[in-house]
Amino acid sequence: MTVVLVMAKAPVPGLVKTRLCPPATPVQAARLAAAALLDTVDAVRGTPGVTPVLALAGHLAEAVDGGELTAALAGWPVLPQRGTDLADRLAHAHLDVAETFPGRWVLQIGMDTPQLTPASLAAAVRRLEDADAALGFAHDGGWWALGLRDPRQAVTLRAVPMSTPVTGRSTWSALTGRGLRPVSLPVLRDVDDWSDAHAVAAAVPDGRFARQVEAVRRDMVVRA
Repeated sequence: MTVVLVMAKAPVPGLVKTRLCPPATPVQAARLAAAALLDTVDAVRGTPGVTPVLALAGHLAEAVDGGELTAALAGWPVLPQRGTDLADRLAHAHLDVAETFPGRWVLQIGMDTPQLTPASLAAAVRRLEDADAALGFAHDGGWWALGLRDPRQAVTLRAVPMSTPVTGRSTWSALTGRGLRPVSLPVLRDVDDWSDAHAVAAAVPDGRFARQVEAVRRDMVVRA
């Protein structure tokens, strides 16, 4: 059974989705982050034959919609993120899963792609049947998903500069440099700035994230 590992940050105002401000306020940005995480949790929970795991930075008790998030995550193993930077935290999260669930494959995603569905996640897991790794590139040059049949191979991420226009290509090169055979997943848009939020909300108009985007739009009209 494959582990779907969700890397997330507790949606605390001023600490998450700061690139959405403005037009969003810090509290609205945190609500958008919480909605994206809840949509992601729903998608993972609906994916058959996987074990969900959350790697969390921060504390849900301090977060916007912390009670709803805690309830949605009932039954999920929650691992604290650890490490000096994003690359190190990613590597540690994979290694922690490898120790907790030995022998399992891992598909790691974040909380910035609320357009994911159980079907798209199941398809991503199936891609690992034919390769050592699977990488989902993002429109901005990064990546939104990393699948590994051996999650211990994630140590290679420590050599990859994160949050750059070439992070995706650098990650692919790092995987092949370790002798792994990666396959690609569909290219998706993740939510970094307000234009991303608009586009992703339009793709999933019935989700929590889309409703929060619409709430910010209405507030912008009132403020204008």
